[in-house]
Amino acid sequence: MTIFLIGYMASGKTTLGRALARELGHRFIDLDFYIEQRFRRRIPEIFAANGEDGFREIEARMLREAGEFCDTVISCGGGTPCHGDNMDYMLSHGVTVWLDAGVECICRRLATAKTRRPIVEGKSAEELPSFIAAHLAERLPHYRRAEIRISSERLESRGQIADTIATLRPLLTEHGRKGAVNPE
Repeated sequence: MTIFLIGYMASGKTTLGRALARELGHRFIDLDFYIEQRFRRRIPEIFAANGEDGFREIEARMLREAGEFCDTVISCGGGTPCHGDNMDYMLSHGVTVWLDAGVECICRRLATAKTRRPIVEGKSAEELPSFIAAHLAERLPHYRRAEIRISSERLESRGQIADTIATLRPLLTEHGRKGAVNPE
């Protein structure tokens, strides 16, 4: 089964994805890292050289390439489901899981993140919540199409990650039954 994790930046897709893949015995792919490895350039460099449209074309191709691997958990970029027919692809090729985190949680995580995100670079602590709220509102229609929605507010410790996986596993199992082709 391929599991696509979607959600806004800092919603915990990579954190949960790694742990979930380990728990399920699946391969883990962070789509942004996968793109950087394949193109031997960082995402901001690809954006600068190709523009957003060029990056989104590359992202769509790499999503489809990674989506063909079996037993994989794919952590998608925050904008991946919002462009082209990427969400349709994910819905037809695996299970989509929206990691839902509120604006306050996202702001807190971005404030403590070791790496800066280009989209929020230059935003003050006062500007960040309103920017994120507006940007998140634009993306919600895409995220809401996911088959499974789970809160990702509690991913700050190993115990919280384990609890979230324990909540998610039966939902994945149930979806796997619904999505399975009956050979009879």
